[in-house]
Amino acid sequence: MSEHDLAGAASGGAAGVQVLTFGCRLNTYESEAMRALATEAGHVRTIVVNTCAVTAEAERQARQAIRRAARENPEATILVTGCAAQIAPEKWAEIPGVTRVLGNAEKLKPEAWVLGAAPPVSDIMAATETAAHLVTEFANRARAFVQVQQGCDHRCTFCVIPFGRGPSRSVPIGVIVEQVRALVAHGYNEVVLTGVDITSYGPDLPGAPSLGQMVRRLLALVPDLPRLRLSSLDPVEVDADLWRLIAEEPRLMPHLHLSVQHGADLILKRMKRRHLRTDALAFAERARALRPGIVFGADLIAGFPTEGEAEFQQTLDLVAEMDLSFLHVFPYSPRPSTPAARMPQVPVALRKERAARLRAAGAAQASRLYTARLGAEETVLFEHPDRGHTAQFAPLRLLSGSASPGELRRLRVTGADAHGLLAETA
Repeated sequence: MSEHDLAGAASGGAAGVQVLTFGCRLNTYESEAMRALATEAGHVRTIVVNTCAVTAEAERQARQAIRRAARENPEATILVTGCAAQIAPEKWAEIPGVTRVLGNAEKLKPEAWVLGAAPPVSDIMAATETAAHLVTEFANRARAFVQVQQGCDHRCTFCVIPFGRGPSRSVPIGVIVEQVRALVAHGYNEVVLTGVDITSYGPDLPGAPSLGQMVRRLLALVPDLPRLRLSSLDPVEVDADLWRLIAEEPRLMPHLHLSVQHGADLILKRMKRRHLRTDALAFAERARALRPGIVFGADLIAGFPTEGEAEFQQTLDLVAEMDLSFLHVFPYSPRPSTPAARMPQVPVALRKERAARLRAAGAAQASRLYTARLGAEETVLFEHPDRGHTAQFAPLRLLSGSASPGELRRLRVTGADAHGLLAETA
């Protein structure tokens, strides 16, 4: 499972092409590509809803957004795509106001956006393409996202994404370099490499380059890129080249987000994950030894089937033992047709209660990080005139003055609160 933001984000104008995005950073990249393709094809009054299937809540929010869009824009064309639409296209086509459902295998193909075209939702498991339309703008975002891989060859028992994305496919290094160069030329100072399982990058390409080899070549070929981030990493699939970059490359930001999911070996095995608790701890220890000051985020699931209080406590303990600063916490959501959905379920109220306890632990960890940065100098990428993120991805807010979105500025931290760091412009 990649990092996900369940709330939808809109981009584009209502009179032209508007895109409502749910889910992961990969969806964010693909939404911008679709907006460009639809605009070039001449679409007007078109709303594209890019769905997510990770949780039932993500699907609920997308359905709600579609109904609201149809109610507020009765003359608009509404196109629905994304993982949830790929898995159950008929369910989304039945929603009043939906004009067409577009499959994941088609949505980045220019011919799919020709006015009047109606391509079917194809079998995503047979997909081989990693179609990449050159994206040069991310509406209302100062940070750019670049797809390097999609799909997944693993079968975690809770995850439905392979059914929406198909097998793992990698984007050739030359295509990635061209995309990043274009973004840098358009003024982006930070790029995030994203995919479904980016540590699986490369074996399907000539020469089978690893993720670390690709990143090393990308940084060498785009020397003007100031900052690079990686989306969610599997703790046991980091290759030797990437370890060297973590140690030696200052443009690779000292913040890594990890697909941890749980702190109990019993639950990790029932999830069919590829790591155990000791692997996650060893990753954090090695990374800190190579890069003092590096910080970690993590995906964690609360209330997975069969999880008892003892197993949940091991996840709580892991947050402190790994010193995880930024948590993405998901109450377990049973996905149809997955093995975990057939396991003994934890009551919904208890899942939510445990998720709240995990989030509270994460907030305490973040607060400790903010306090530790008091008096430090930080280089901040501003996403809004008064707000941005440091290299460690700590949020920072200006108490006075302003900056241009996308600007990198060096500031001294003068304070901290529950929401992040505070600073004043000189």
